Amino acid sequence: MNLIKRSFYARDTVQVAQELLGKTLVRNIDGIIISGIIAETEAYRYKDDAASHSFGGMTERNKAMFDQVGRAYVYFTYGMHYCVNAVARSPDYPAGAVLIRSLFPQHGIDFMSRQRKTRDISNLANGPAKLAQALDITKKEYGEDLTARSSSLYVSEGVKVKRSEIKAGPRVGIKKANDKLWNFKISL
Repeated sequence: MNLIKRSFYARDTVQVAQELLGKTLVRNIDGIIISGIIAETEAYRYKDDAASHSFGGMTERNKAMFDQVGRAYVYFTYGMHYCVNAVARSPDYPAGAVLIRSLFPQHGIDFMSRQRKTRDISNLANGPAKLAQALDITKKEYGEDLTARSSSLYVSEGVKVKRSEIKAGPRVGIKKANDKLWNFKISL
């Protein structure tokens, strides 16, 4: 598995969100590999995106979005769920990240099933909170280097995705900037 290089993330956040589709998100827990093909993403930029966590400037919660590209931005939401993002932005923006919304499970399906308490593979990682729960992603993974195999969380090559296979639409569950068609998904 070839890792995705840091330069991949140093481009427009919207482009990275599209091109992360088909890549493999890998979680390494004490040598146990859990992974899946990235099937849905959402782009969040900076001052041109009122729905972005970085829109109001840097905070303790979102500082990863302003940090080195190719790192994990993990946040806690609704007082019960974690979500994972890949920090990605062009040099034109001081912040940006791509929310990884869903995966097609590949390896470690038994682990994911135990984490999610379901044997239904289609329900293991088909939402950002489910994905984080299935891969046991918590605040401990905040800032992890997604470009290093030594990390507990990284991204590698996966399957080839043609532009014609990508569906774009409005982002899910947001009230601001919902005119931006920055939700991207594929079917495998």
